Amino acid sequence: MDMLSSIGSAAPLPLRPPDSSDTSQAKKGFGDILTSTIEQVNKDQIGGDQAIQKLQAGDASHLHEVMIAVEEADVSLRMLVQMRNKALQAYDEIMRMQI
Repeated sequence: MDMLSSIGSAAPLPLRPPDSSDTSQAKKGFGDILTSTIEQVNKDQIGGDQAIQKLQAGDASHLHEVMIAVEEADVSLRMLVQMRNKALQAYDEIMRMQI
């Protein structure tokens, strides 16, 4: 019984210091890159939508500017979809690896 009471009175382990290794920094960097890419694609999509609305309202000065904005939105979305596809392929490849 004396052994059980000594276990209960043991001090908790100290917390581990934050990880500052290169790997954790790379994780933060990748997350930041991904976040900024998604935000940029969203801005491009909004810009394309606004250009179309201006064209419909008759406020667009040139048709080619509207087409450029729409194509930029399309290309950025396609790039994001391809990034997602590549990430899924890499995940699938890792899952198929035998340990």
